[in-house]
Amino acid sequence: MRVCVLSGKGGAGKTLVAVNLAHSVDEARYIDCDIEEPNGAIFLKPGIVHTQWVNVKTPQRIEDRCKGCRKCVDFCQFHALAFVKNSVMIFPELCHSCGGCVKVCPTGALRETDRCIGTVEKGKAGNTSFAHGILSQGEPSGVPIIKHLLADVQDGGPVIIDCPPGSACTAMESMEGCDFCLLVAEPTLFGVHNLKMVYGLTKVFSIPCGVVINKAVPGNEVARRFCKQYDIPVLMEVPYEKRIAKLSSEGEMISEKIPQYRQKFAALYSAMQEVAGDETISHSQR
Repeated sequence: MRVCVLSGKGGAGKTLVAVNLAHSVDEARYIDCDIEEPNGAIFLKPGIVHTQWVNVKTPQRIEDRCKGCRKCVDFCQFHALAFVKNSVMIFPELCHSCGGCVKVCPTGALRETDRCIGTVEKGKAGNTSFAHGILSQGEPSGVPIIKHLLADVQDGGPVIIDCPPGSACTAMESMEGCDFCLLVAEPTLFGVHNLKMVYGLTKVFSIPCGVVINKAVPGNEVARRFCKQYDIPVLMEVPYEKRIAKLSSEGEMISEKIPQYRQKFAALYSAMQEVAGDETISHSQR
């Protein structure tokens, strides 16, 4: 089963849940798609065995061929090209690598070249396969890196995808093809507001979901009330405890240092399988 771990904002505990879940399930594959701040390696401490650059196609001008027709500029809907002082100016960070400007140029004054936007690293952490992407500084979009990370994911074994926080295009790209969305939320009004955003994504993609309430405090029911209102199963709570905060701040996994949490996260995976199965049956009956 492919599980996407989502949160409406950074700091909710998404990576805490994702790494401990991957560590607690046999032969799991952990993929960190939070390409701007990939922190899973801090906890899993993998041995990296493979590194690969991720390139995108960007136009490059051939000066002596340009006749100033501006067809390339008029074609680009992302304003990655401009005609300034009788010459085409290219803004690589705005380019979406569609290749259209090269095709519409009647004189062959543009050609595509590779531009590196980041890296993908793969390795092993015990029995857990590991992969993460790192977006280069100054790059506006990490979607191509996420596509690269997920391109060779095979169906069958447990796959835990640590998604970027929020509900932007990188989070949506990370959700592509997943079987279940695990939503991590804090039990505050602000946390519930962000939970509502990512819950909306699961409805758009029609993916079954469940919630983990992180930093749970006895008597605080604000997150549970939201889940009850929208009939979202609360599958686990991680309490607001000093020892958990201390271990996390030191880059340690609670499923390794506090034995009962390994069983709890293994049970969480089983609960997700059950909910996903029930959702599949209910959809087929409809």
